[in-house]
Amino acid sequence: MTRSWTLLFCGLLGLMAAASCRPAPTYDLILRGGTLYDGSGAPGVVGDLALSGDTIVAVGDLGRARGRQELDVRGLAVSPGFINMMSWATETLIEDGRAMSDILQGVTLEVMGEGESMGPVPDTLKAWLESQQGDIKYRIEWSTLGEYLEYLERRGVSPNVASFVGASTVRIHVLGFADRDPSPEELARMQDLVREAMREGALGVSTALIYTPGSFAETPEIVALAQAAGEYGGMYISHLRSEGNRLLEAVDEFLTIAREAGVPAEIYHLKAAGAQNWWKMDEVIRKVEEARGQGLRVTADMYPYTAGATGLDAAMPPWSQEGGPEAWYARLRDPALRARIAQEMTTPSTEWENLYLAAGGPENVLLVGFRQDSLKYLTGKTLAEVAAMRGTSPEVTAMDLVALDESRVGAVYFMMSEDNLRKQMRLPWMSFCSDAGAPAAEGVFLRSNPHPRAYGAFARVLGKYVRDEGVLSLEEAIRRMTSLPAENLKIRKRGRLAPGYYADVVVFDPAVIQDRATFEQPHQYAQGVVHVFVNGVQVVREGQHTGAKPGRVVRGPGWTGWGEGRT
Repeated sequence: MTRSWTLLFCGLLGLMAAASCRPAPTYDLILRGGTLYDGSGAPGVVGDLALSGDTIVAVGDLGRARGRQELDVRGLAVSPGFINMMSWATETLIEDGRAMSDILQGVTLEVMGEGESMGPVPDTLKAWLESQQGDIKYRIEWSTLGEYLEYLERRGVSPNVASFVGASTVRIHVLGFADRDPSPEELARMQDLVREAMREGALGVSTALIYTPGSFAETPEIVALAQAAGEYGGMYISHLRSEGNRLLEAVDEFLTIAREAGVPAEIYHLKAAGAQNWWKMDEVIRKVEEARGQGLRVTADMYPYTAGATGLDAAMPPWSQEGGPEAWYARLRDPALRARIAQEMTTPSTEWENLYLAAGGPENVLLVGFRQDSLKYLTGKTLAEVAAMRGTSPEVTAMDLVALDESRVGAVYFMMSEDNLRKQMRLPWMSFCSDAGAPAAEGVFLRSNPHPRAYGAFARVLGKYVRDEGVLSLEEAIRRMTSLPAENLKIRKRGRLAPGYYADVVVFDPAVIQDRATFEQPHQYAQGVVHVFVNGVQVVREGQHTGAKPGRVVRGPGWTGWGEGRT
């Protein structure tokens, strides 16, 4: 061996000896031996995951490393925490910040604000809004959307929280419940409210175009609001103007708004409602994929059930609801107007979205939520059953119930195709949502019946559709619950298992995970999630909530405080 090679060989031996003498790295927590699904869609790889503070710091074979705490997760899947693309946890988190139904499925981020958001709220409306509350009572201690999100963080919540600013909320702020176009000055004020929400961290602007007063907005108004959100990097997201008889036209409007505003756009809970419209899903997919091929950034989300849930307002014509809830209740008590409303409820139309007809009849409308104690005994009965009990037609019964309860009356409508669900799930641009609150199976939540999606949406995808039916692979389902929505929302450092990302992590058993909630007994937690971490703090241990509430506000790209080091 030459002198140079001898020196090199000895040098390498010295480096190896020095390395062997270095202390093994120490982390706050190491998850050992799980199958790691990093959120990219790549197949799972057996390895270790290390967390320190609120951050993922190492991924892979960490044999020499040590953790102050170590968990053996061999045989279990380890993935980024799931993102609920459309959550109605706005009020349930005020009542119970644990978000039990979602956390026990591995959801670590609630994205709220479908059409309506919890801000901005003018002081003149706060007392009225408090008077409209149902089972959950609270004081409105905020005025802007940003203040509401910070209110949740201060109170303590287990998941992270984020929100769109609702176009209907902005409209009410400026126009009230009137069915008219805004003046140029009023539209400018509405745009300024969107800009303010974007600076506070809103993800974009949302619409829900089958509900009043959102349904009163014409396309140019929506384009203007989406443009205001786009100035701050925000997106447009929409419950389409129709999911039934005018579904294709509604998709065209949606694509026009995205194109003219120049913003990314997502369709809320994509569906074709009503058996006569099921064939349209193929054409919807064609339209979206054609737009994507042209460079338009269009995506969608869905929940894995053939029934939707909303209120009986979706069974009645929009004109009857103009002016707000009190005006609606008054019309429902007017004999002449009742006759007109009943007729329109049973007359097919392309002028408004009639979920009563889309469901195919009153036997497919399940009543699940009443405000008045005197009517709660009807919870869990169909509209047909209640009509028979009362000896009135289903249309008259629906009007009577709304007028008596002075609420929308929560209802589940059975109206979608199982074949379409599977078809939608296979789309690479489809993420998932619950379209529900995050209740607990206790206390005030038991006073009403939610749609079972509140307790089972994510577990149902992973159990029924991934494991049992093979509709999509486990790694692809995880991608659609994690990195895909994070990228669409332009959320920083979430949705992946990678060093430097926030430690939102779920550990679950792919062989066990399953939804248990049913329409008859919805207050049942899903099974199969073993551990959940939010910002590095364990909120679920061995399937049980720890009581920890480390959730933070997750802000959109327009937030003006990025330099302050916040999430």
